[in-house]
Amino acid sequence: MTDLAQAGTAPLGDDGRPGRAAGSALRRAAPALLAHAGTRLLGLVVLAIWGAFADKSPHQLLSARWDSLWYTRIAEEGYGYTLHLPDGAVHSNLAFFPLLPALERAISAMTPLASADAGLLVSGAMSLVAAWGIFAIGDLLHGRRVGLTLAVLWGVLPVGIVQSMAYSESLFTALAAWGVYAALTRRWLWAGLCAALAGLTRPVGAAVVAAVWVAAAMELLPGGRWRQAWRHDRSLLAGVVLAPLGWLGYVVWVAFRTGSATGYFDVQSGWGNGFDGGLAFAGFIGGLLIEPPFVGGLGLLLGVGALLWLAVRCVRQRQPLPLLAYGGAVLVLALAAKGYFGSKPRLLIPAFPLLLPIAVALARLRPVRTALVLGSAGLASAVYGAFWLHGSGPP
Repeated sequence: MTDLAQAGTAPLGDDGRPGRAAGSALRRAAPALLAHAGTRLLGLVVLAIWGAFADKSPHQLLSARWDSLWYTRIAEEGYGYTLHLPDGAVHSNLAFFPLLPALERAISAMTPLASADAGLLVSGAMSLVAAWGIFAIGDLLHGRRVGLTLAVLWGVLPVGIVQSMAYSESLFTALAAWGVYAALTRRWLWAGLCAALAGLTRPVGAAVVAAVWVAAAMELLPGGRWRQAWRHDRSLLAGVVLAPLGWLGYVVWVAFRTGSATGYFDVQSGWGNGFDGGLAFAGFIGGLLIEPPFVGGLGLLLGVGALLWLAVRCVRQRQPLPLLAYGGAVLVLALAAKGYFGSKPRLLIPAFPLLLPIAVALARLRPVRTALVLGSAGLASAVYGAFWLHGSGPP
């Protein structure tokens, strides 16, 4: 942690100005951001071509289906809408955290954009901010080339098209990446603020809180340093206190809104969501394994195995504990939750630390080979994303 702190607290610039430091950091990250933007542009082009043949609007697929409709309704009408389904399920819009619809509402109020288009703007911009944060972490730990590879890998995930939708994944990942980076580099107020905002974006914001708290514990516990930290670095205490306020604040607000201390969890239960330790997901995979043609079950089993293998590789790679805490929490919350199982890949989009072992391995190849692998993955991701959105798509 000490080496990371020193790496992250280098001089601000020739004259010590934060603006110059930010400009220098942006120039360093520019190749990664351009490459990531290329993956997103490729995905949109392929989606547009596919939509032309399928006679479907790419704009509608990206901004006016599934969860994006719920976010738009909250932005335009506020909370309070509930949908009662014939099977008895109760879908309340209180299940959706408020930061994205709040930004949609603010942008649409200040610009000619409709709420849905404001959501697309947020996702597009935050996808780049997220890529920058992911690059910064890879660069901090292993150097610029690994940071670039890591940012591009995140962009070419099979369901990377979600990063261009009016969904909250890009916004959340941006806040999470910079929150974890701030924790690694002992910028406690920034870490706490990013964690609080992440907690207002998605339920998995608790993973960012875990990263901040683990980083703070590492700072406080060894060798009696905690006394010096409390005395001379009060920003650490402020960051620790600030980190959970977003997630906790929304859950408490829903409790008052519904008149029940378990109000938010009751709302999630109405959607069929909850945390059961992975029992429902395991049962789902088991059901696919015992019925022909078995391909779906085997594919899911291999996918879960690959994720667990990557998690082990992250530990063996000796990633910093705050990064392991964040990535592990995202993985556990995604795999151990019940609900619509088709959403698992989308829920794993913020788990970028799992990609770090792959990024390190690819960065060791010759640049041409690395570019070939990432370019092929980008094309496959673009084609799969178009296929996915024209099929079942994200819930």
